[in-house]
Amino acid sequence: MFEAAALAVLTAAAVTLSRALTGPSIYDRILAVNVMGTKTVALLALIGFVYERPHFLDIAIVYALINFIATIAFLRYRERGDLRI
Repeated sequence: MFEAAALAVLTAAAVTLSRALTGPSIYDRILAVNVMGTKTVALLALIGFVYERPHFLDIAIVYALINFIATIAFLRYRERGDLRI
């Protein structure tokens, strides 16, 4: 069952990677990179569940927060030209 779920996540990540490389606009590429981060979080959670390692879920949560903050920071920089509040 894990193999099927991991294969589905990796297939979706491959499709998302193609969008990140060939996206028509910068915002499509940013969204694709954000989705790749989300797929990574899902894969970390799956690995933690299968191998019964609960600390993988903590790592996944931290990675999700970093992914969110990086996306917001990049979009703010793209819109305003600086990162000041």
